[in-house]
Amino acid sequence: MGDIRGAIVVEPVVTKGDRKAFLDVHYQLNAGDPNWVPPLRAEAAEMIDPAKNPFFDHAEVQFFIARRNGAPVGRISAHFDRLALGMPPKQGMGPGTGNWGLFDADSEDVATALIERAEAWLRDKGMTRVLAPMSLSVWEEPGLLTKGHDHPPMVLMGHHPAHYQPWVEARGYTPAKMLRTYDLDIRADFPKLIQRVISSGEKNPRIAVRKVDKSNFDAEAATILDILNDAWSTNWGFVPITDREVAYTGKKLKPLVREDLIMIADYDGEPVAFMMTLPDVNKPIKEIGGKLFPFGFIKLLNWIRKPTNADMRVPLMGVRKHLQSSRLASQLAFMMIEYIRRAALTEYGATRSEIGWILDDNQGMNAIAEAIDARVNKEYTIYGKTL
Repeated sequence: MGDIRGAIVVEPVVTKGDRKAFLDVHYQLNAGDPNWVPPLRAEAAEMIDPAKNPFFDHAEVQFFIARRNGAPVGRISAHFDRLALGMPPKQGMGPGTGNWGLFDADSEDVATALIERAEAWLRDKGMTRVLAPMSLSVWEEPGLLTKGHDHPPMVLMGHHPAHYQPWVEARGYTPAKMLRTYDLDIRADFPKLIQRVISSGEKNPRIAVRKVDKSNFDAEAATILDILNDAWSTNWGFVPITDREVAYTGKKLKPLVREDLIMIADYDGEPVAFMMTLPDVNKPIKEIGGKLFPFGFIKLLNWIRKPTNADMRVPLMGVRKHLQSSRLASQLAFMMIEYIRRAALTEYGATRSEIGWILDDNQGMNAIAEAIDARVNKEYTIYGKTL
């Protein structure tokens, strides 16, 4: 006797209707999860639009949608990034490495069909291994949530049902790298030792830590990008960020940028480190259900103009490579964290912050987080498989 639920059909996204269904199924399958934050529809559509998302400048992407009895029941992207293919294999990416992401499925058999279709597409394109999920780039939402399902994600982080983990692992995927985020109660002063390190840095005339200047946004963004590309260049999974991606991301994030939440540290007059903190816009987005109209737009705009009771997230920080593993690197990090902590607490009514993601083997950054009494609250696993 056949499956009364009907056969699963996985087809490429081709038409405007397919694209709409690809977006819709994400909302349909996650609506019942109390900790899922629905993305703004316009941003979700822009992410998969080759005319708008500069990731497509250097990547080849195919979207697939799964249907059963004509109804959408899952989705997946299959893609490879030409910049990633040019990276050294010891850094995780490299020749022959493809990815899949933007994964949703209503059952394990749908998950299996989608993953197998993505793998087949990657093989046809000459890929020999997979790192997944990547939705879409390592700079966007990498990894599958494998710890921390009991609370919502902060801005620019993903959220997935706990049952996706066994479904993915059943397809022969094994952990390649783990990414951690840390939760920090910013109401408490840092330990005395850390306070002494910060005080010592403040007395050092060679160190200057300043707020960014939003009126000089493009130049400040270029400085941060220069430090970032140098600081992260040997990290696992690193892929260079293009100028168009910087401009695109900067335009999207500019409304959230607050000068007192982003710091640049100079040493002997040279910018050597930065720390970026964003108010957690996911909180008001969740409250409006991801819908800007008819009234969500006004509520969200008012919050963005003056974030209140706003939790914070530190999505990016970096110290130039020649200073990494030095005492100075840690000192600069502690100073920037402390100055941002003070501003978040007094100006925005924040009580907590999330730091990360941080690679599980990044000993320096993990040690800094632990030194200020931050605790791991989420883990995202990037899986690998040979094709």
